[in-house]
Amino acid sequence: MGKVIRAQKKGKSPKYWAPSHRHPGLPKYIEGTLVVKDIIHGVARNTPLLRVQGANASALMIASEGVATGDTVSVGAGETKPGNVLPLAQIPEGVPIFNIEAQPGDNGAYARSGGSFAFIVSKSAGVVVRLPSKKTRTFNPSCRATIGTPAGAGRKDKPFVSAGARFHYMKARGKAYPVVSGDKMNAVDHPFGGRTKKGIPKTVSRNAPPGAKVGSIAASRTGRRKK
Repeated sequence: MGKVIRAQKKGKSPKYWAPSHRHPGLPKYIEGTLVVKDIIHGVARNTPLLRVQGANASALMIASEGVATGDTVSVGAGETKPGNVLPLAQIPEGVPIFNIEAQPGDNGAYARSGGSFAFIVSKSAGVVVRLPSKKTRTFNPSCRATIGTPAGAGRKDKPFVSAGARFHYMKARGKAYPVVSGDKMNAVDHPFGGRTKKGIPKTVSRNAPPGAKVGSIAASRTGRRKK
């Protein structure tokens, strides 16, 4: 009987499917002056979402701290205040921003998690932005970003306390949990498992079958690198 290891189950097992049927939708930018109708929880997100209504359409947006139901936010033009969305060329340096577009019109790709934010460092050929990771990246001046800080900061301050709470948190995101080391498994569950298999090499061919493709795949070298 062959093994069905975790790496294989991630491909087609329902255990690792994200419950996308419960997702309210993807946040996106629609131009104009919008009214915040509701603040909702998005499954698999760590930030609340705003349900906004424009003159001709409605959409979801990542919530900014300080924005409440009934407020108005502006996309494309307006003053520099939390919740408004402006092109990077119109945002002053040092102002906190989030949900920054990688390319104009893609509705945001950077600094989207709760409490994280970026800010503009300089403007020359492009707009240089310092990301939450402390790295800098140059963006097209036409890329849009939301002013302020995404809501939901401090979510990690409260501990999970129980394994069950962590289980449901991970299940909503379709993540593997709990994660067990391969050499702690039984021989039938993993190529590294079993009491008699300690010390086997962790390198494997790139062309190995899925049941054996574990460890360092097609490693060019192994061992501790000399300084």
